[in-house]
Amino acid sequence: MEYNTSRSKMLMPEYGRNVQRMVEYVMTIEDRAKRLSNAEAIIELMGTLNPHLKQIEDYKHKLWDHLYQMTDFKLDVDAPYPAPTPEQVFKKPEVIPYPQSSIENRHFGKNMDALIEKALKETDPEKKQGFTQIIGYYMKLAYTNWHKEPVHDDMIRTELAALTNGELQYEPGGYRVYFDTRTNFKNNNNNNNRNNRNNNNNNRNNNNNNRGGGYGNSGGYNKNRKFNKNKNK
Repeated sequence: MEYNTSRSKMLMPEYGRNVQRMVEYVMTIEDRAKRLSNAEAIIELMGTLNPHLKQIEDYKHKLWDHLYQMTDFKLDVDAPYPAPTPEQVFKKPEVIPYPQSSIENRHFGKNMDALIEKALKETDPEKKQGFTQIIGYYMKLAYTNWHKEPVHDDMIRTELAALTNGELQYEPGGYRVYFDTRTNFKNNNNNNNRNNRNNNNNNRNNNNNNRGGGYGNSGGYNKNRKFNKNKNK
């Protein structure tokens, strides 16, 4: 019995032990042309065993790279693609630095700090005031989303002035955000639609009752009409 401990190490287990044995046999072939022919046959088998690789652009290049890996980069054939090196295959990606900047106003998020910084750097008074108004509107939306209650312009004006040391002065008015108003408007619409549906159903039922079950009053079927079974006897 042959144990795994006595077998050679499988460099790419996803292709299985049989493919690994074929690769080991190819490495023993001395004829260069025959070795290339057998390597191409192994490439076709690898593509059949892993059909999902065919969805990759230029998938055969990937298969040849895998074949080189299975030979520990020692395969010597005239492949259609350049032989890869261990450094290229096992190269680690560059580490992405994690942002270490602190957020002063966490309840507004990092975008809020960027908006305030851009507004403070603006030299045109009209554009600067426009940025200030946009920041005020954003603060209203953020406050409404988190607190679920009305927000007043004076509160936004005071808080924005405190955040910018008085450099940005929000002007009350314009676009207003009130959570209760929007909620009530939505609820009123839903209630009106529900009432309309109920009224339509009631009218439809009344019409059916007046028609006597849908057949009319001119000799049609009436559920209240009584029949005498012995009438014709």
